[in-house]
Amino acid sequence: MAEGNLVNPAPVEAEERVEALDTVRGFALLGILLMNICSFGMPSSAEGNPTVWGGSTGADYWLWWVQAVFWSGKMRALFSMCFGAGVIYLTSRAEAKGVSAGDVYYRRTFWLMVFGMIHAYLFWYGDILYPYALYGLMLYPLRKMPARWLTTIGVLMVVATCVSTGFTAKEVKESRDSYRGIPEHAQLAKDVEGARGSYQGMLHSWQPDKGKLDEELKAYRGTYAEAFANRSSARWSWDSQPYFSADSWDILAFMLIGMALAKRSVLAGSWPLRTYLLVAVAGMAAGTAIGAGAANHEAVNAFSPIAAMESWVVYQLVRLLMSVGYLAAIVGVVQLGWMTWLTGPLSAVGRMAFSNYIMHTLICTTLFYGHGFGWFGKLQRHELYYVVVSIWVLQLIVSPLWLRVYRFGPLEWCWRSLTYWQRQPMRIRPVISEQSFPAENPA
Repeated sequence: MAEGNLVNPAPVEAEERVEALDTVRGFALLGILLMNICSFGMPSSAEGNPTVWGGSTGADYWLWWVQAVFWSGKMRALFSMCFGAGVIYLTSRAEAKGVSAGDVYYRRTFWLMVFGMIHAYLFWYGDILYPYALYGLMLYPLRKMPARWLTTIGVLMVVATCVSTGFTAKEVKESRDSYRGIPEHAQLAKDVEGARGSYQGMLHSWQPDKGKLDEELKAYRGTYAEAFANRSSARWSWDSQPYFSADSWDILAFMLIGMALAKRSVLAGSWPLRTYLLVAVAGMAAGTAIGAGAANHEAVNAFSPIAAMESWVVYQLVRLLMSVGYLAAIVGVVQLGWMTWLTGPLSAVGRMAFSNYIMHTLICTTLFYGHGFGWFGKLQRHELYYVVVSIWVLQLIVSPLWLRVYRFGPLEWCWRSLTYWQRQPMRIRPVISEQSFPAENPA
């Protein structure tokens, strides 16, 4: 066992990386922007309810429908699985080299939490890094658990979330029905009054009134200080809620599934290609069928909050089916060596996922917020996707070019340097062969 490994553990080298994992991560990262763009460019409640802002007819409606069926939540599920798989690869490599990975892992997670808090409060309230780090604290002790148990626990958590959402939808519907038809000014029993208040509170969140929308528009079209005040309030209301509950433990569930996939070497191509194909087709076909039914249920019921909650009953199930289907398809394509013109740049985007994720925020807040161009609330839903495609093209071009010269993305370099508490070499040094030196003069 080399003493240097114990004292100076180092980040993973390029040749040690799992290409399919980076490609899946890159695909997920670009896909996440399809959802986040709505929160960047429109009032927050418009992402789920297209009648709030941005258009709900024609191209705007169909883009909402496609997003709801194929993208919403599925990319974050993929990203969570990649995070879980990364835990297995990180710790197993360290332990194979005789390094105790615990201190490195927890320092890495601590700094991710710090970056997440900075991102959430100073730049954009929709940050996901902080909750990832929070759930990541739980993963290290579970790294030795057999893959079948990780899979079982993760799937059961997904199912439990569906059941919990079903009960919540039933209670909300009953609370609405308990006072339906009763005049607003009527004297009500305390339980009925409470039901009315509970339902109306949810309704105001799902379909905010003009005053609430104007407040958000003013904040994000105004100065940085105004945006900071609104962002901090919105984010604090999220962070002050229990993270470890059925309402948000889907992150942990998909991380556990990702750990199981890494243990079974699924991302490294352990399945026969036929299996990847079958899983891809079955997952995406079943997920599309169920997801389309849920989206249609919302639409035919005029996007009522009750219809939305009823459709969310199958939301986590659809995420599981679609994300596993996407993952199998991508890994299969990488194993076959197909579409390298696309998988290569996607892999580079995935290797720089941290930097590219923050780049989304910097570009979009500059475009949409008042301290930049002030486009917040000024584009229709379909127009927002012009911005998305432009950012995709930029990152698919820049990421491979950057990694030709540098070992890490800029924020990956910062994160690793803080994790190992040592400045990491950034530039790739060219390999000089012996043949490149002039031969010695025999004379």
